[in-house]
Amino acid sequence: MIDTTLCYIEKDGKMLLLYRNKKENDLNEGKWIGVGGKVEPGETPEECVKRETFEETGLILHSVHFYGIIHFRNDRYEDEEMYLYSSGDFSGELRKDCPEGELRWVEKDTVMSLPTWEGDPYFLSRILKGDREIELTLRYENDKLTEVITHR
Repeated sequence: MIDTTLCYIEKDGKMLLLYRNKKENDLNEGKWIGVGGKVEPGETPEECVKRETFEETGLILHSVHFYGIIHFRNDRYEDEEMYLYSSGDFSGELRKDCPEGELRWVEKDTVMSLPTWEGDPYFLSRILKGDREIELTLRYENDKLTEVITHR
């Protein structure tokens, strides 16, 4: 089991998204996602999301909102517990060259039209409509979404 974080940063009616197109053998290649990454030993998920956000974007998160956990079950990859966050409270300059891919501020009304994992719209749509608590289990087989369980 792997613990990860994902954060959607918001500003002026837009969300900061990352188009994954730079890493070799990237399971997220060709998809638009938030920023985040693996929780390191001894690190809390909140510490991780702040560290990963800074490493990928150059932005410093001052506070975050924790929605809940997205449980990924997959027949091809290690099971994952993803701690889901958002923030509009940050400072710093957006880096021009992210090592993971292309960073872009995207209008919220176009976010759902971008290529993502099949399960991402189940939590992204809830973030966009203002839900404050989200917990889902997303089950994949051969990279296809086969089951969605809503816990809250």
